[in-house]
Amino acid sequence: MTIGLVLNAAQARLKSAGVDTPRLDAILLLAEASAMSEDHIRSRPEAPLTPEAGTAFEAMLQRRLRREPVSKIIGRREFWSLEFRTSPDVLDPRADSETLAAGVLAAIPDRAASLRIVDFGTGSGCLLLSLLHELPNATGVGIDVSPPALAIAQDNADRLGMSSRCIFRLGSWGRGIEGTFDILMSNPPYIESGGVPGLEPEVADYDPLLALDGGADGLDAYRALLPDMARLAVKNALAALEVGMGQDVAVSHLLAGAGFGQIAVLPDLSGIGRVVTGRKSVQIP
Repeated sequence: MTIGLVLNAAQARLKSAGVDTPRLDAILLLAEASAMSEDHIRSRPEAPLTPEAGTAFEAMLQRRLRREPVSKIIGRREFWSLEFRTSPDVLDPRADSETLAAGVLAAIPDRAASLRIVDFGTGSGCLLLSLLHELPNATGVGIDVSPPALAIAQDNADRLGMSSRCIFRLGSWGRGIEGTFDILMSNPPYIESGGVPGLEPEVADYDPLLALDGGADGLDAYRALLPDMARLAVKNALAALEVGMGQDVAVSHLLAGAGFGQIAVLPDLSGIGRVVTGRKSVQIP
């Protein structure tokens, strides 16, 4: 059996299963199963595939046919041009969240400054570690309520050589956290509870519910988090929150009510208001 024949058959099966990118997914899985590069697979359709690689590929393909994400199958995903380990215990890093990283970086006049960053609900650590990658003198704290998620984040920090500049702590939002921070950010759960079952299977069935369900109106996490963000923010600290479609106005009001000014909404690549930012301006009793 040749690479081309195997890919064509896999593409057809994935398309029938409702996968949006069947050809790309088949290539990524075949590269993982065969230890061949993606370029080799694309350029050598006539090359033979070993029986061992074919068996491994079929096992991965069966998982993808059940709509398990490729990143969960191969155990890693790229974010901000860095490779992160992922697992069923963490929300899959997504391109939409790069809007938050880009927005924070755009608001920093001096990237060499010794900034303190806190990431609430850090998950895989992709946001915190991406910022540390761009800010060489910054340090960070990642907080999550899930011990398995914290283990993934710590492993990612180790693999990226950043473990000396960050710590990961078990906790619920900012409860029990002391000190102050220059940058406070979060990609909290913001899907309305009733909307979770209707999400794509890759999300609803394979991302942790704890990272998705934002309560009846999707805003529970923001209400719980913002008092801690205000308490831990230095004057003029930057707050950055990822939000769901149509939530930017409500979260902007919540952020303002917590003592943050200069509120701005940043669009993602689709033009949807994806991130709300603000600067700590007043002390709320």
